Amino acid sequence: MLHINIICIGKLKEQYLKDALNEYSKRLSKYCSLKMIELPDEKLPDILNENIINKIKNIESDNILSHIKSDSYTIALDLHGKQFSSEEFSSKIEDIALNKNSNINFIIGGTLGLSDKLLKQSSELICFSKMTFPHQLIRIFLLEQLFRAFKILSNEKYHH
Repeated sequence: MLHINIICIGKLKEQYLKDALNEYSKRLSKYCSLKMIELPDEKLPDILNENIINKIKNIESDNILSHIKSDSYTIALDLHGKQFSSEEFSSKIEDIALNKNSNINFIIGGTLGLSDKLLKQSSELICFSKMTFPHQLIRIFLLEQLFRAFKILSNEKYHH
């Protein structure tokens, strides 16, 4: 069975997001082993400069890296990553599972994003949109797209 870890910065606070996460996690259990790893976010000072931003991104990214097994395929969500249609994303998941690895990590950074070090160590970068969304909401987008991908791969009906 495919093992998917979603490693993200920050905890979901809003109940409606927790409910959506639980619902998609339940739906995905038919297709894969899913693990959500929520790591603490660094507190942001009132005044940010480039040094502080890089320091925070490095702390959060190093924490993420400590949870990644070296033998897994790691996909970081990043604004500079490749964009996929749902069908292309489904094919990507299938290709990784069949040809590369049965352990996939999806990385979602905090408010300031991910460090260059983490991005360089990732197997691949993907982008859901050039628009900016709260990183908590992206978790739900990712879970929904994973569910859609598995439905496509299983030739099961799912609205387009």
